[in-house]
Amino acid sequence: MRKEIIGNHTLYLGDCREILPTLSRIDAVVTDPPYGLGKRLLGGSIPSGKDAVRWDKLISQDLIDFILSLSTNVIMWGGSNYKLPPSRCWLIWDKIAPLPSGADFEMAWTSLDRPSKKLIHNIFRPEKIEHPTVKPVPVMEWCLSFLPNSEIILDPFMGSGTTGVACENLDRKFIGIEIGEKYFDIACKRVEQATKQQKLFQSKREIIQEAFL
Repeated sequence: MRKEIIGNHTLYLGDCREILPTLSRIDAVVTDPPYGLGKRLLGGSIPSGKDAVRWDKLISQDLIDFILSLSTNVIMWGGSNYKLPPSRCWLIWDKIAPLPSGADFEMAWTSLDRPSKKLIHNIFRPEKIEHPTVKPVPVMEWCLSFLPNSEIILDPFMGSGTTGVACENLDRKFIGIEIGEKYFDIACKRVEQATKQQKLFQSKREIIQEAFL
C-alpha cells in the first residue's frame, strides 16, 4: 500500500477491500466502479480502451454492500449493473455527441431521497486523460452539488482522480483508492495540479480584495 497526502486529500494505492476497513470518518461515497462490460465496452469496438478489457470486471456484491454501509449518502455510476436498493433519485448524464458505438447516456444510482436529475454535457474533453472510462470533471462536480453537507468524500475506485479534482474545485476533502499504479500516479498529478490552481486563484482573489480596501 502507498499513501499520498496532497493538500486536504488522501490518496491510497492498493486494494480497497483492505483499505476501506481502516478508514474512520467519511460523509459520502461518490464513485464510478467497473461496469463489467469488458469487450462490450463501446459496443465491442475499443481501440482506445483496450486496457479496460483487463480490469473492467464486476466486483463482488459483498464489496458493493460494504461500500453502501459506509455512508447514508452514496452516488454510484453504473449502479444498474449491481444489485442495489430501489432509488427515487437517478442521475443521468446525457453525453450530447457520444461515439456511435458508445452509450448515449450513463446512469448513477443514488441513495438520495429526491427527484431524478439529468445533466447535458459533451463527452469530448479538451484535456487528454489516459484512462478509458474517465468522467469529465463537470459531471463529478454536478454529483457533488447534491451533497451540500458532505465535507469528506470517498471514492474507492478513483481511477485517474476526477472525483478528487472535483472535490478540490468545490472545497471538499477527498479520500481516494486506486489499485492500478499507472492510474494512481495520474490521479496524484491531477489532484496536485488542481490544488495548485486553487491556491493560485485564491491568492489572486486576495490581492484583488486588498486592492479595494
